[in-house]
Amino acid sequence: MPLIALTGGIASGKSTIASRLAERGATVVDADAIVREVQQPGGAVLDEIASAFGTDMITADGALDRAALGGRVFGDPEALARLNAIVHPAVRTESQRRFDEAFADDPAAVVVYDVPLLVEARVDDPWDLIVVADAPAELREHRLIELRGMEAGEARARIASQVTDAARRAIADVIIDTSGTIERTREQVDELWERLTGS
Repeated sequence: MPLIALTGGIASGKSTIASRLAERGATVVDADAIVREVQQPGGAVLDEIASAFGTDMITADGALDRAALGGRVFGDPEALARLNAIVHPAVRTESQRRFDEAFADDPAAVVVYDVPLLVEARVDDPWDLIVVADAPAELREHRLIELRGMEAGEARARIASQVTDAARRAIADVIIDTSGTIERTREQVDELWERLTGS
């Protein structure tokens, strides 16, 4: 019943790894999806965000204005830390509930936590294994431009705003090199799966 953390920088190929693990039978818990869920209208997290950053962070229909909030915290470490202090505890609580549920359903499950901000949000790590999706910053910048339509300056800024590749590698038990073909990335995931399950 391993609990695995999967992390990587923006455009590192983490989603490809998560998808392949799911295909092989892992239960994948998506931290970004949980963030969106805990920020839904009517919840305590959204109320706290409005209190901390102003009601102009909320749209006319009561939802979080993600673009406005992103613009407010991007490049402002203090504001980002304040936001994380609101959001991260709620995400940890919900993610733990999902881990527990998955293992209750199948004690032999392989549960993968797809979490971009693992280095930034490390608290009482329960992981049996930390897997890092790794690709050079130049390649990730190219992917952001080609696949997501970002301007070069925006792509570089997004990459620069995250922790360094070295910081992610430093906590890794397994590094999956995603700089090659998708097929080669999947082969590495299959090798990891065999290591975890013996099959």
